[in-house]
Amino acid sequence: MIEYKKARLKDIKSMQNLVRPEVESGVILPRSDDEIATNIRSYTLAFDDDRLIGYSALHIHAANLAEIRSLIVDLDYRGKSVGSNIVKALLDEAKSMEITQVFTLTYRSRFFENLGFIQIPKERLPAQKIWADCIKCKHFLVCNEIALIRNL
Repeated sequence: MIEYKKARLKDIKSMQNLVRPEVESGVILPRSDDEIATNIRSYTLAFDDDRLIGYSALHIHAANLAEIRSLIVDLDYRGKSVGSNIVKALLDEAKSMEITQVFTLTYRSRFFENLGFIQIPKERLPAQKIWADCIKCKHFLVCNEIALIRNL
């Protein structure tokens, strides 16, 4: 049975191990242990028994705007609603904080479109997103990610 819960500091090593291949390929931005620790409350994790199988973060940019980022699901669990359930949990969390819009940057737009997100031009994203996160990416100058947003 898959269980969804908030991250704890002791989960950081498992989180880094799970995301490593996607970071190495440039699909997900690298985050240091310290950065994850600082933002630990923003992560929702999926476990199958004691095995970490996926996670993502809800990062707040403004009083009415948040981002779903660093979504990762173990290869063995893709296509089994784990990612969708993580995103739904983060959307519920955003609603409980009265956030009105949630965006994401992704290479897998269809996944998010199936969850009610619509494509938008990247220029609509907050400038602090581009300069704080995107500039760290090895694809920064030639970015193929798609920006999507969902109204809550």
